[in-house]
Amino acid sequence: MMETKVNYAAVGAFVLVLVAVLIGATLWLASGGAFQKKYDLYLAIEEESVAGLNLNAPVKYNGVDVGKVRQIELDPGNPQRVNLLFAIERGTPIKEDTVAVLKTQGLTGIAYVELSGGADQVPLLQATAGNEYPQIRTKPSLGTRLENVLTNVLAKLDNTSTNLNAMLSAENQASFKSTLADIASVAHTLAARKESIDSGLVDAARTFENAARATARLEPAIERLGRGADAVEKMGNEVARTSASAGKTINSVGSDVNRFTAETMPQLERLLNELSVLTTSLRRLSEQTERNPSGLLFGRQPVPNGPGEASRRGRQP
Repeated sequence: MMETKVNYAAVGAFVLVLVAVLIGATLWLASGGAFQKKYDLYLAIEEESVAGLNLNAPVKYNGVDVGKVRQIELDPGNPQRVNLLFAIERGTPIKEDTVAVLKTQGLTGIAYVELSGGADQVPLLQATAGNEYPQIRTKPSLGTRLENVLTNVLAKLDNTSTNLNAMLSAENQASFKSTLADIASVAHTLAARKESIDSGLVDAARTFENAARATARLEPAIERLGRGADAVEKMGNEVARTSASAGKTINSVGSDVNRFTAETMPQLERLLNELSVLTTSLRRLSEQTERNPSGLLFGRQPVPNGPGEASRRGRQP
């Protein structure tokens, strides 16, 4: 029989190549491979408790799984905030108006992240200068909003309870009892005077009825007074128009009088001056006639010279 010779070197080389191929395929698949999805990293900062949220918790966009939570850590600069790092499938439309909210799934209390927003005209979210990842805005979760509302309601209830306790103090209770006693006393007094009150109400009703009748009677007189007032107003308007016409007439007469005065007064003044001179002359003539009536026939006689006047007149040149 012939013995089969085995080439151990070839077998060893084949085994080494097979192991290398397996290792390479494993590393290739681990790195993503040609058929695995690629992810982009986004940062979100929460200012509330993230209790119930674990690593690899789902990230949903309007209910559709688009990624996972890769990292959960406190903000080193502010421990009141929690930094969440999301790995979201590449191509998911994460835009500037996208908002992340913590939600719980069913009754199990398992938390996940819900993304919403993304209007058509809004640009895609990009990392700003100085930040490694694009930052998604966050909103308070439903549990946080309910907690805030309950806190406000409890604070208001506590304030209301304090005010009620202050109102129901011993002093206020005594005042309330005294007020009730006064009300009861007034009620008893009113009950005792029921008949007087009824008669007073009847009298008041009768008075109102009489007043209504008197008002009905006064309506014709008021109407007549109104017509009289209209007539007086009409007469006043007529008088006003007459006064306006008289004023115009007086103005026209005044202008005529002024024109007559301006034209006639100078002539009248000269005539009066001449009459005054004539009167003076007539008065002198009358006086001379009374003293010497013959002068009117023989004329005026020269006055005889006095003693010594002749000699002086002869010496005059």
